[in-house]
Amino acid sequence: MPSVFLPHRALLRIGGADAGSFLQNLITTDIVSMAPDEARPGALLTPQGKILFDFMIWRDGTDFVIETEREQFEALTKRLTMYKLRAAVTLAPVDAEGVTVSWDSDAADGAADSRFARAGITLRRQAGKHGTDDASLYDGLRAAHGVVTSGADFALQDAFPHDVLMDLNGGLSFKKGCYVGQEVVSRMQHRGTARRRVVTVSAGTHLPASGTEITAGGKPVGTLGTVSGKSGLAIVRIDRAGEAMAAETPLLAGDVPVTLALPGWSGLAFPSTSDEASA
Repeated sequence: MPSVFLPHRALLRIGGADAGSFLQNLITTDIVSMAPDEARPGALLTPQGKILFDFMIWRDGTDFVIETEREQFEALTKRLTMYKLRAAVTLAPVDAEGVTVSWDSDAADGAADSRFARAGITLRRQAGKHGTDDASLYDGLRAAHGVVTSGADFALQDAFPHDVLMDLNGGLSFKKGCYVGQEVVSRMQHRGTARRRVVTVSAGTHLPASGTEITAGGKPVGTLGTVSGKSGLAIVRIDRAGEAMAAETPLLAGDVPVTLALPGWSGLAFPSTSDEASA
């Protein structure tokens, strides 16, 4: 399988004596339990528990590296700088042109992405350009396995971590103590109130454009995100989708009939009624 260069990604190095405790008390990811060669998803939340910034994070010696969308980079750096106050923490951009992702037989170098590991795929992330520019290959892999990213699949400040499966893919800790927005996401976890979830979308023909509404019986269920030919991703209300599927009501993306599936690695199932929605 190929290595794919992602020019729209940027890297931030976080170092200093207090780097670990600074991040552990601020972001959703439990970095203490993170393996030396592991890349985990993470987020910095609003106080209301919604995703303000999303990223991947891994260790580089005693430092940490955050990978995020280039358009988020400056604002994320400013926000982290605001939080560090007098802590012994340094923030510096990594001098690299984008990020390369490699998977299966080509996944030799870099940090292993925990999101794909849950689907049984070895995918590694590393700084710089080392592969093809055909990002559609990576989009197709994400679409097949329920791996989303902001911008393509959801808007920042509009999604909770549960919506994008961070509670299941290694990006959200309920054990490490307080961080920004922690009370809200912990309450969602304990009450089982998560209703919006990532699904894979498939059709007998090419899917319509990203942003197309998914409906059941004329009522909205969710919105298409990443589209890769006849496959794609969406964040949907699984209670509404489950009711439609139980009633054999067709699901449509625009006017294209679609089939929705929860990622197999998630362990989730569609409820048949709204009271049975799974967290």
